[in-house]
Amino acid sequence: MDVSESASISSGIADRYASAVFEIAKEGGDLSTLEGNLDDLSAALSDSADLRDLIGSPVYGRDAQEAAIGAVAAKMGLLPAMQNALRLMAQKRRLFVVPHMIAGLREMIAEEKGEVTAEVASATALSAAQQKKLSETLKASVGKDVKIKATVDESLIGGLVVKVGSKMIDTSIRAKLNSLQNAMKEVG
Repeated sequence: MDVSESASISSGIADRYASAVFEIAKEGGDLSTLEGNLDDLSAALSDSADLRDLIGSPVYGRDAQEAAIGAVAAKMGLLPAMQNALRLMAQKRRLFVVPHMIAGLREMIAEEKGEVTAEVASATALSAAQQKKLSETLKASVGKDVKIKATVDESLIGGLVVKVGSKMIDTSIRAKLNSLQNAMKEVG
């Protein structure tokens, strides 16, 4: 089986669960709560190796996974729709798609709010004022509210690499040096 094929299958499974949770939360007027739940769940997944092991390991049985993920979801105070989806995913042996489901839900919420996410890499951390200014500049270009997802990449030397949807803007010094190097190779 091709790796891209398995990734496509995983995202397809995740999209179905994400759609169901999104629709239930939207009907109940709980989208902002759901957004907070996604932040909490993402943080828990990145902080806890045990939780990542639980959702990814085939060693645990269905009942053990369901009990564990149900307890974690209840302790975190996740929306009932999210708790039920996680327990159902455990019963169907689909917990491995939780990260894909989180990403899908974030996209659906952003679309509902008329937002788009820009991935921004910079050589140093951006201040809140810089992020706000960048967000306003991108909003003028894109026509939607822009949420900044900032990361630091010291190899850029300076400048920014901004990705919004399928567009990428690379104003980094590294890119300019690479361009200059290529131009010099063509000359000599």
